Amino acid sequence: MTTQTLDRAKQDPTVAKEIQQLRELFAKAPEMARTGLENALPSLLAQASEAQTSQTESAGRIGIRQGTVSELTVIAPFAPGGAERLRAVLRLLKGNFSGGKKVGSLHNMRFVFLDNDTKFLFATAYDGQWDPYIDDFATKIPDEMDIIFSAFEGWPGIHSPEVKDWIAKHQIPAEGWYVAHPDLTVAEAGRNKRIGKAVDEFLDKMGN
Repeated sequence: MTTQTLDRAKQDPTVAKEIQQLRELFAKAPEMARTGLENALPSLLAQASEAQTSQTESAGRIGIRQGTVSELTVIAPFAPGGAERLRAVLRLLKGNFSGGKKVGSLHNMRFVFLDNDTKFLFATAYDGQWDPYIDDFATKIPDEMDIIFSAFEGWPGIHSPEVKDWIAKHQIPAEGWYVAHPDLTVAEAGRNKRIGKAVDEFLDKMGN
């Protein structure tokens, strides 16, 4: 963002007020944070301007979506013995839950043990809306879901009519989120990878 553009942004009453609030909030922050804010302010304002044209949307029942990609983060307490059971499962898999590839809309998943194994964080990004995504898990990997989520208090079972209420109760929507390619689905990413590989192989043959 140029100095001229920055000055115009500051002239917007709403933006000027937000900048003032930021400076007030950072007034008692460490010096490095105050310096960082002033140095990064032009970039932050540019990102804010960009966000106006690509605002997040609802993922459906809960969570947010950018383009075609949605986010889901669940934090839940472990049931007695749940942490030990789940660690054993993830240890067997060497930490790589590749069974998730059966769910075609799944970008990634993370499994994190918190607070001395008393709580668990499950975070994922996926294509499309919330309800179809949960339905995909129920139809594609139901046993794996019950193996994992039975580690948590109150898990009703993936086929229970109460399962979506349980997930929504423990889901925490993101306040901020970045997606590098919000309009690129899992299927499209896979297709692009195959095309790229085919082109590379063709060029290699042409070069021989």
